Amino acid sequence: MTIPTSSAPTAAPTTATTATSRGKTVINNAVVAKVAGIAASEVSGVHALGGGAARALGAIREALNTSDASQGISVEVGETQVAADITIVAEYPVALQDVAERVRSAVIRVIEDLVGMEVTEVNVNINDVHLPTDDKDEKTEKAEARVQ
Repeated sequence: MTIPTSSAPTAAPTTATTATSRGKTVINNAVVAKVAGIAASEVSGVHALGGGAARALGAIREALNTSDASQGISVEVGETQVAADITIVAEYPVALQDVAERVRSAVIRVIEDLVGMEVTEVNVNINDVHLPTDDKDEKTEKAEARVQ
């Protein structure tokens, strides 16, 4: 008798688990993404995390005084390794390759130090550049809206 095997792909684990003789530690993938997001957002030259839709949702969260530090962060967590994709908006006029490398270094350092897992790769996607004049336009629009 043959036991049929499923050809469906297996879902990626949602946690990183480490077992020792004294117990087990489980770190949720969302925690790894949040730690990476905090590290990326603290890099000089990063204006925001995420793409257009994520930033729009972030603006709504900001209006509600909440935030999502993992916005724009995607992680794949294996048993001992992590790979991450980071989407950022860079400040103008930073050197884009330099800010990407600083983000990559910061994310690798924090995941290896805080999570204790090896980082195999960090891909940085710069999908926009923030201009200082963008802030002035927003302030002008808000001021005009209050006067009407």
